[in-house]
Amino acid sequence: MTAQDSATAPTSIAVADHPADRSPAPATSRNGSLLAGLGVVTFSLTFPATAWGLESFGPWSLVTVRCLLAGLLAGTFLLVGRVSLPERRHWAGLAVVAAGVVVGFPLLTTLALQTSTTSHAAVVVGLLPLTTAALSAVRTKRRPSRAFWAAALAGAGVVVAFTIGQSGGALSTGDLYLFGALLICAAGYTEGGRLARLMPGWQVIGWALILTLPLAAVGAAFALAAEPVHLTAHGVAGVLWVAAGSQFFGLYVWYRGMAAIGVPRASQLQLAQPLLTLVWAVLLLGEHLSPAAPLAAAGVLVCIAVTQRAAA
Repeated sequence: MTAQDSATAPTSIAVADHPADRSPAPATSRNGSLLAGLGVVTFSLTFPATAWGLESFGPWSLVTVRCLLAGLLAGTFLLVGRVSLPERRHWAGLAVVAAGVVVGFPLLTTLALQTSTTSHAAVVVGLLPLTTAALSAVRTKRRPSRAFWAAALAGAGVVVAFTIGQSGGALSTGDLYLFGALLICAAGYTEGGRLARLMPGWQVIGWALILTLPLAAVGAAFALAAEPVHLTAHGVAGVLWVAAGSQFFGLYVWYRGMAAIGVPRASQLQLAQPLLTLVWAVLLLGEHLSPAAPLAAAGVLVCIAVTQRAAA
């Protein structure tokens, strides 16, 4: 997500099982908050880890190896848990999740990070919860309040103004990749939220990863042969994190936590994700933030908070 892969990462639209919307017991609430918070921290590291991974791998190699490793992990957990195959009617939805969350978002954000800084990408992708909320409203034919749409448009305006200002008055190729990632990931999250009402959320992402395994295996073979690989400690750590951390473990603990404390409370924790990514960009990558980056991230955070209240 990631996350946003925050990414690429899941948003507040993903829906837990219905019992999660009830008031949890204190111990369950505390454990759920810890798990959901751990998921947010995991997702916030996705972009810095991707930047590290690009030190060793080309963009196509990084994405295909990431999908391959995450798919193998998911398959192991599903096999050990003896999880039954989803019903046939769910496979089309799982394919949408796979296209948006497993393949599309990681690929487009990885391509963007070849020319964009991590802090820049974090601000742009901070718009993902709003994008998903808007797409979900269209998909479910719900009618959010005017306050919701006003906040969503304000958040979009903040991000567009930031990207144009940072790109010298015009959108760069990296910005186009990031905006494309927002749309395709929002579609995946929206469909994943629908499926999460019918099966445990971690199984949704698990089966979506399984769907991509054949494509990831073939893609990795071709990409690794075509792109140079220069293994470094940063590069190896980066690819392992985006595969095992962001793509699998983060989603697992996020859905477990969300099931325990409910969607609204988990969503409030995720508001910190773009700001956390800015912190990691400085500490891990040594990036120097422009004054506009934290201000834009804070502006998007406020807009998301308003949509949460308006949609409640």
